[in-house]
Amino acid sequence: MRPWYAHYDPGVPREAPRPWLLTELLRENARRHPHKLALEFLGRSLSYQSLWQQVEAFAKGLQESGLKPGDRVAIMLPNTPQFVIAFYGTLLAGGVAVNTNPMYTPRELRHQLKDSGARALVILDLLLPRYQEVKGEAPVEVLVRTGIQDYLPFPQNLLYPLMLRRKGQAPGSLEGTPWRAFLKPGKPHPVPLDLDDLALLQYTGGTTGVAKGAMLTHRNLSSNALQVRSWIPDFQEGKEVVLGAIPFFHVYGMTVAMNLALSGAAKLVLLPRPEIKPIVEAIEKHRVTHFPGVPTLYVAFNHFPGIEKRNLKSLRACISGSAPLPVEVAERFERLTGAKLVEGYGLTEASPVTHCNPLHGPRKLGSVGLPFPGVEARVVDEEGQEVPLGEVGELIV
Repeated sequence: MRPWYAHYDPGVPREAPRPWLLTELLRENARRHPHKLALEFLGRSLSYQSLWQQVEAFAKGLQESGLKPGDRVAIMLPNTPQFVIAFYGTLLAGGVAVNTNPMYTPRELRHQLKDSGARALVILDLLLPRYQEVKGEAPVEVLVRTGIQDYLPFPQNLLYPLMLRRKGQAPGSLEGTPWRAFLKPGKPHPVPLDLDDLALLQYTGGTTGVAKGAMLTHRNLSSNALQVRSWIPDFQEGKEVVLGAIPFFHVYGMTVAMNLALSGAAKLVLLPRPEIKPIVEAIEKHRVTHFPGVPTLYVAFNHFPGIEKRNLKSLRACISGSAPLPVEVAERFERLTGAKLVEGYGLTEASPVTHCNPLHGPRKLGSVGLPFPGVEARVVDEEGQEVPLGEVGELIV
């Protein structure tokens, strides 16, 4: 018996849920909830059935471009429907996704493309100049370009490119295959996938040198998304609304927003930029129930002008990660919304969440909380020996 079990919320299992392939979870949700909204993006919605069809079309596009199972597909996009479709389509085709930060400099992009061995790159049209700077040293065989306008409703889809041109921000190049032309309607060739197959190269922050690609399997990704879901005892399949404001190219946003939402048949509200005004408006308009974020976002939320007058009572559970959460920030947020805001902890190599404070039971503000179901954890000294309770050491999981 692990000592932390005694502090779990009622309804939280002691063992990790049985993992499924993420693509199987999405396929099943498209079958069970075909007309339920899966994605909401700046006024445009996609149902689970439509999302799955486009995931299949992207996977077929990869296959018809000559990509084989195990090939790397770099995805250099903000939080858009294209990110979700490219990510799940890559997995469905048996490929390995390479989450690529849209803020990367040409030097960082060159390193990641070369290090990962990416054969394909899906890129926002506005970012093409950065790839063109490095393609002589890090070329890809398949280049797919897309723009925000590809999923905007009419007439915004026509007005957006005009607005960019007026601001002098229009793409200078139209290199690569346009998104719509790349999608091949129909079913891709089935690829037998194992939970222990490589699914993602997720690059670390590179704080001690160049960024390194953590090798995450289908089991890693699915297990962690389902662990997060099991930590929220009142999570209701098909009824939740998750705010996708933190970047999906980062392992935290990918799991705690995107994969959590789509594994639980939730509606995922996509924001391409994590700016506080659209965040507050989205919570109020779409009746968001889950808002995963980082401390800086919650600080900005707490100090947003007129926040006290907003209707934010739909919020129930919010998990903060990536940095320590100040106690006063959590307390003010909870007074404003009535939701629970708890701090968690993780690392890229763990997909990422390993610990979190209980959402409903006693918690320790300023602490990373308890190990997730299925996580083994110890605090050890420099020789790797477990330290007594209350002593300082290094956390291993």
